[in-house]
Amino acid sequence: MTTKIFVNLPVKDLNRAVEFFTKLGFKFNPQFTDKNATCMIISEDIFVMLLVEEFFKTFTKKEICNTSKNIEAIIALSAESKEKVDEMINKAIEAGGAEPRKPQDHGWMYDRAFEDIDGHLWEIIYMNESELKQNEKNN
Repeated sequence: MTTKIFVNLPVKDLNRAVEFFTKLGFKFNPQFTDKNATCMIISEDIFVMLLVEEFFKTFTKKEICNTSKNIEAIIALSAESKEKVDEMINKAIEAGGAEPRKPQDHGWMYDRAFEDIDGHLWEIIYMNESELKQNEKNN
C-alpha cells in the first residue's frame, strides 16, 4: 500500500482559497468538500486539505499561526523544468500571491517560492538529476 500525505492548512476564506489554487491549475475532490473544507489534489498520493480557520481549530488546542509574522511550514513541490517553476510562480503572483524572495539557481537545482493568499509559503523546485550526479562526482 502506498502512503498518502494530507497536509492540512487553515484558510480565512475557503472560496477565495479555492479560486486562488484553481488559477494555479489545481483540482479539488468534491467528495471531501463542504462549507468547512476542501481537498486539493497535488498528485494521486499527495493532497492539501484547505480548512476554514474555525474548523481547523477543532483539530488542535494551539493557536493558528499568524502567517504575516510567523511560519508554520514550507510546502515544497517538484516541477518538471525551470520553465514549469517560473510558470507556477507567475500564476501564483497573477492570482494574488506574492514572491517573498529571489529565485535560487544552484545549477543542478532551481527554486522559487510564493506565499498564497493566506500567507502559507510554497516552494516550487526543479532538480536536474544529471547535473546533481555530476555535482556529487566533483565533490
